[in-house]
Amino acid sequence: MKRLVTVVTGGSRGIGAAICLRLAAEGHDVVVNYVRDSAAAEAVAEGVRAAGARAVTVRGDTSVEADVERLFVVAEHEVGPVTGLVNNAAVTGPLGPFTEVGTDTLRRVVDVNLVGTLLCSRRAAQLMTTRGEGVIVNISSGAATLGSPGEYVHYAATKAAVDTLTLGLAKELGPDGIRVNAVAPGVIDTQMHAAMGAPDRARQIAGTVPLRRAGQAEEIAAAVAWLMSPDASYTTGAVLRVAGGR
Repeated sequence: MKRLVTVVTGGSRGIGAAICLRLAAEGHDVVVNYVRDSAAAEAVAEGVRAAGARAVTVRGDTSVEADVERLFVVAEHEVGPVTGLVNNAAVTGPLGPFTEVGTDTLRRVVDVNLVGTLLCSRRAAQLMTTRGEGVIVNISSGAATLGSPGEYVHYAATKAAVDTLTLGLAKELGPDGIRVNAVAPGVIDTQMHAAMGAPDRARQIAGTVPLRRAGQAEEIAAAVAWLMSPDASYTTGAVLRVAGGR
């Protein structure tokens, strides 16, 4: 029986880690990409193995073409032919008005969230089209349609681009048997809020969400797992919003 082999970028923490563990439970072997924290990535890999799947960790910056190439080389050589990709790696930079965002932050957000997603998608598509099958799931954001004024409009803009990429790639790659979808999380209770300088943000925003709470990383992982499963075999070009109604 052919094994499912899925590359998850930014898989060492938060939503990415939850996706790795959920996919392992669904029978995927997982390639855990990370950029800094090797111990966290290895802990996720151990969780994948505990679920009965194979795992390998690969350090690399998805905005760097050579790192992306190595990521897929390691995946194919050490685990097997890549059947799936989850483009999860993303950064926001500090929260604040757009007029105060530094140029370095703007470039980094675009490089990771958009260029990185493009590079990984291109490499995965090159491999998948020769095999006539594959699944790509992009992690977008509810910010793509809300704009996130006063917080991170630059981040929101990159996620809107990811939505367009999802639609375009779905149409282009569909004839090759490749499905491309996205999940757009709302406010999720992860470490990302602390990283952007607002550790209590998820709790503070919860009152503005119709379901009156922040989401959990596992709820995003469940949506990703469905989109990657045979149950979603006729679903492509979709942006599935998992945002509590916000």
